Amino acid sequence: MDKQPAQFTSPDHDNVLANVRAALAEDIGEGDITAALIPEGEVCSARVITREDGVLCGQAWVDTVFAELDPDVEVAWQAVDGQAIAAGDSLFSLRGAARSLLTGERCALNFLQLLSGTATTCRHYADLVADTGVKLLDTRKTVPGLRLAQKYAVACGGCHNHRIGLFDAFLIKENHIRACGGIDAAVRAAKNSAPGKPVEVEVEDLDELQQALEAGCDRVMLDNFSLEKMREAVALTSHRLELEASGNVTEKTLRPIAETGVDYISIGALTKDCKALDLSMRLL
Repeated sequence: MDKQPAQFTSPDHDNVLANVRAALAEDIGEGDITAALIPEGEVCSARVITREDGVLCGQAWVDTVFAELDPDVEVAWQAVDGQAIAAGDSLFSLRGAARSLLTGERCALNFLQLLSGTATTCRHYADLVADTGVKLLDTRKTVPGLRLAQKYAVACGGCHNHRIGLFDAFLIKENHIRACGGIDAAVRAAKNSAPGKPVEVEVEDLDELQQALEAGCDRVMLDNFSLEKMREAVALTSHRLELEASGNVTEKTLRPIAETGVDYISIGALTKDCKALDLSMRLL
């Protein structure tokens, strides 16, 4: 596909700020009444560790939480986004007003544990097919409001981004095809309405694949194809367009799918089913 969706190799500053401000407002409300029990001038240090192995992701969100709460809080990182971390590792330390550290603790760790969990899941899947050349793609099955954050985490974990949303690339599915009057008509309409946008068509059999190929789309999604049919699809297209496998992708089926020769495999579990990494903050 000549026209590729963006790959989130760095956090989007405005998006991070919006995420953090929404989270702080949700958590603090009219004020942290428990932190207010601590003398206002009390200064302390803290350390955040991971209780399990994983891949770090979320530095910008942590930094922004404390910058928004109290610019005088010092954050010193011992690891960087995308780095493998082991149980017991110190991730970062803090020094500043005790009230600020405790008020920001949960919001900061919520972002860090979710995004690190996403990156960890992605690294696990990527390692399973590291020698095959296939690229693993995320989907739109993300936590509402945190899509860009999770897509950044996907990249930190060694996988790749599909489209951001409904606006930056076409994904023409069964109902779109039916409503447009066929695959060719749908592809022509897409190219006419938004020239330059990537056009992908989801197909359910080899006949529809042939139609998509003739229509001139950029990529075809093979929806729930058997391994045999995937291999036939690869032979039929001869790399004249990109092929993406989707549906029933698990740890067990992932490598056999990759070995059929498809270019991409999209996996909702990269962002939908990830488990948050277990992190802990302790005052020193």
